[in-house]
Amino acid sequence: MKVATTTLAFCVAALLALGLVMLYSASMVMIDKKTHAEVGAHMLQMQVLWCTVGLAACGVLALLDYQWLKKAAWPLFIGTLLVAALVFVPHIGMKLNGARRWIHFPGVGSFQPSEIVKIGLIIALAWYVDFSQRKMNTFKRGILVPGLIVGAALGAIFIEPDRGTTILLAGVSGVMLYIAGARWPHLILVVLLGVGLLALSLRHDSMRNGRIQAWLHPEAHANGIARQATQAKIAIGSGGPFGQGLGDGVQKRGFVSEIQSDFIFANIGEELGLVATAPVVLAFLLIGVCGIYIALHARDQFGAQLALGITSLICFQAIINIAVVTDLMPNKGLALPFISSGGSSLLAMLIGVGILLSVARQALPGKISETVLAEDDNPFAKKGK
Repeated sequence: MKVATTTLAFCVAALLALGLVMLYSASMVMIDKKTHAEVGAHMLQMQVLWCTVGLAACGVLALLDYQWLKKAAWPLFIGTLLVAALVFVPHIGMKLNGARRWIHFPGVGSFQPSEIVKIGLIIALAWYVDFSQRKMNTFKRGILVPGLIVGAALGAIFIEPDRGTTILLAGVSGVMLYIAGARWPHLILVVLLGVGLLALSLRHDSMRNGRIQAWLHPEAHANGIARQATQAKIAIGSGGPFGQGLGDGVQKRGFVSEIQSDFIFANIGEELGLVATAPVVLAFLLIGVCGIYIALHARDQFGAQLALGITSLICFQAIINIAVVTDLMPNKGLALPFISSGGSSLLAMLIGVGILLSVARQALPGKISETVLAEDDNPFAKKGK
């Protein structure tokens, strides 16, 4: 377990350090449209601030026994949903590019409530699975009841609208329920229903439907919607094995929008090359392996589900982000964990890591002592001696 936690901490620390460097590199040429001042230093300062807060939260949660989350599961879940609802309150919620996903704090910045909903949902599902573990193979307890919990969280995010996070959390929830014992035929029915509803919503969403069409036919939208993905591929390709040099990237000069956030992987590829992008992918792979190992050695079902959910969240989000940047998927607007700019995402991910470390700290030893089970506990022992 020590190897797993050390590897996990090292990978997260390495990604955080790389993220701070690449964030400043990507934003150093950006100019504020109102003040005409450079924004790179300000972005770096805010990211360092959020990183400090996140690491503090991570450390506290790692030292605490995660069992307290079981008692606070429902207040935390309901609280995150209430915070998510604030995006629709006038003068509090902030609308940008047709979506209401942020809460604005004057003089401080913005906060994205859907990021903490991710953690709240994982905790609530872990509590439910622990409570209903012997009945998870039934449709009612394995699909219907947890479906209400998942539906409440996904609904709050879907109407913002945020399709990317909705799909991400649906995948994480599906993995948690399946591992907990939900039958796959039941899950397939829910997946088919969800895909149908998503397709119906996309049919009436011109912007996101346009993204899909641009992904399917990039040559027809090379100077429009597909420009971002096309230029991102050019950035990664031009970086080659060793990159153009830190700070010497060209695509960040207006060719790839949001290169400091959703498309920062393209900047890493252009400036540092394969020698940096490959270790990033490897780091997320190691985080996944360590998270699964921690889940397998968790003290109880609740801890195992917490570890599984958080590991799935980090890895699925990284996979989707990298797939979008490399044009393997349509744009979903999801940040690259620990690297992309954005304090809300960074804080949520570090909170998740703190919980993961807490589960590891309370894990069972590799072997169960023979004295743990008495003869009366053994159903195969001879009776009536």
